[in-house]
Amino acid sequence: MSDPQSEGLNGDAVRFYRVTGEYGFLSNLFPREIGFEGKTFRSSEDAYQYGKPRDRAVAEWLIAAPNPRLCALAAHALLRYDVRSDWNDIKVQRMRDVLRAKFNQHRDLAQKLIATGKATLIEDSKTDAFWGIGRRGNGKNMLGVLLMELRSELQRP
Repeated sequence: MSDPQSEGLNGDAVRFYRVTGEYGFLSNLFPREIGFEGKTFRSSEDAYQYGKPRDRAVAEWLIAAPNPRLCALAAHALLRYDVRSDWNDIKVQRMRDVLRAKFNQHRDLAQKLIATGKATLIEDSKTDAFWGIGRRGNGKNMLGVLLMELRSELQRP
């Protein structure tokens, strides 16, 4: 795998980023409806971003984007005063809850997550050093961390 953006097993790591390929289901942009907070979303990205704006009208506008990728881009471009003041305090727990909903509602995806075994899950994003590994490869990889946490929960009898 010479392409650093490629997906798949790399030693004891699973790198994912795009919605295609064997591990595309790990991406929040993966098109799978989920019910969350009494609403149906087309992807976990939409469910996550819906909680970011202060104003419900802005949240509705975000999820009306033509696809989850554009929803994410629009959400990243929100001005500070459009974002709820406690967003940095709640965003990790919201993502945890959204991921739990996604994998609990779709047993096939849960089985695929469990099948990654003990591999380190890495969101190979070059642009996001919080949810992914970032340009330098030393980001927090919080999406991978949360997915591994959820995988451990799902593996318990």
